Amino acid sequence: MTESQRRTVAELVVSFLRARGIDRVFGLQGGHIQPIWDQLAQHGVRIIDVRDEGAAVHMAHAHAVLTGTLGVAMVTAGPGVTNCVSAIANAQLERVPVLLFGGCAPVAQDDLGPLQGVPHVDILRPITRGARTLRFADHIVRDLDKAASLALGDGGAPGPVYVEIPTDVLREDVAAPLVLEEFLRTRAARRLPPDAAEIERAAATIAAAERPLVVTGRGACCAAAELVRFLDRSAAAYLDTQESRGLVPPDHAAVVGALRARAMQEADLVVVIGRKLDYQLGYGSPAVFPRARFVRIADCGEELSDNRRGEVELLANPALALAALATALPAAVSPAALAWRDELHRIHQDRSARYLAALADAPPGKDGRMHPNRIFAALHEVLAPDAITIADGGDILSFARMGLPPRTYLDAGAFGCLGVGVPYGVAAALADPGRQVVVVSGDGAFGINAMEIDSAKRHDAKVVFIVANNAAWNIERLDQEMNYGGRVVGTTLQYADYAAMARAFGLHGERVEDPGELVTALHRALANAPALVDVVLTQHALSSDAGKGLGFVHRYQALTAWDEAERRRRGIAAG
Repeated sequence: MTESQRRTVAELVVSFLRARGIDRVFGLQGGHIQPIWDQLAQHGVRIIDVRDEGAAVHMAHAHAVLTGTLGVAMVTAGPGVTNCVSAIANAQLERVPVLLFGGCAPVAQDDLGPLQGVPHVDILRPITRGARTLRFADHIVRDLDKAASLALGDGGAPGPVYVEIPTDVLREDVAAPLVLEEFLRTRAARRLPPDAAEIERAAATIAAAERPLVVTGRGACCAAAELVRFLDRSAAAYLDTQESRGLVPPDHAAVVGALRARAMQEADLVVVIGRKLDYQLGYGSPAVFPRARFVRIADCGEELSDNRRGEVELLANPALALAALATALPAAVSPAALAWRDELHRIHQDRSARYLAALADAPPGKDGRMHPNRIFAALHEVLAPDAITIADGGDILSFARMGLPPRTYLDAGAFGCLGVGVPYGVAAALADPGRQVVVVSGDGAFGINAMEIDSAKRHDAKVVFIVANNAAWNIERLDQEMNYGGRVVGTTLQYADYAAMARAFGLHGERVEDPGELVTALHRALANAPALVDVVLTQHALSSDAGKGLGFVHRYQALTAWDEAERRRRGIAAG
């Protein structure tokens, strides 16, 4: 057998990635992964090198969400891997397909105390769909096929997968006959069809409801067209969640987001599609949904029966299930359902319009500094219809969820993983360079991955970072003021000049203290991206999340009103 008929494991890894359509890898270099890194460079796979390994995983996460493909990150051993833990946990909770390659000591040094030798697999196994060390060179392509399939949700929920290959194994040769082409081929995702009898049961249940409500999550993102048709046929009201924002046009008759609490209180049937009933939905508790029965639709078991069981539970591809339901529903919609939906939508439109109109008039705080809503008033003037928006932070996230237009949107997610904004923005701008990409980040959250503005500059990612600079971790600061005797400790920052930091890294940077200058500053930033606009804000603007007690950590529920309702349901006195 000639030398040309053999390939190293590192070369096979890159061949596998290229065969699967992977055109970029996000990562940070190190000796343990150098054999793969070199092959990536030789074979024209773009390397987006970063300043911290966790940022690489965040970038792979955003790339996967925005492109609908597998996101790939690569890091070296030891702290290279452990720096990824929070980002991997975030991808796990968000059910995002990320394949993380980690460095690993040579087999001969295993258990001898090698450089950066910690049990990566044991650390990552609880927060991944799978974690393995691949030690046998002849099985590498087979093992990578298995890892990628697992990450993409073949046979279950998608999510992150971790693999590591010892450095000496990366340098081993594999004979050509041992590389089976079947493991290199991209395969269409399996789409589990719904059971016909269960569709009929679900359709009858939905048709009989007088106040049906639909709530979506990540699992519904493959089903935008089918979801809209189902909403039209069912006359159901509709609420999105963070990971499904933008699936339904904001002017659709089903959208009632400004009346979220009322819709949840009044619904007599809730159709949950591709979403856990987690803390953001009050765990599905009767205290939060006092009148509702449930229908659950998901393509994985963990989103089908948690916390509340459904009258019908459809284990099926959401797009196929919604299409079948739309066909099975009777032609005539319930007059009661239509009247309820239309009333909520009318009030939603009026409330939303008034909120939008008020953004530009938000008064300064008692310190004279700008209200956060002025940022979003300005963004409504400068954003293109297809802009990608990203929100990152605690306090500012509450303002952003209400103030940002409902376009393509990412945020800190159910994990509340602060620090995602800058890496998400870089990945988004590189994935779709023809669209505006704007990140609104609290100053605290920005600091976690602030160095990645250097990555934005080096890779020419045309993203605009807006730092909402209120010199505080403000939800926690307010919690201390309101509930801990006013003892504000460790929750204030300084009004640092983040624009000067940006300019030091070669970005366009501006500091804005006058709201009248925001629109022109944002136009300049978009024209000169990558850019950073440092907006000096008041600490004295109460966000809706702070007002609802999200930072207070109640016993039963995340929000004060829900916790009080839960206590009443349990017969427990308030307090």
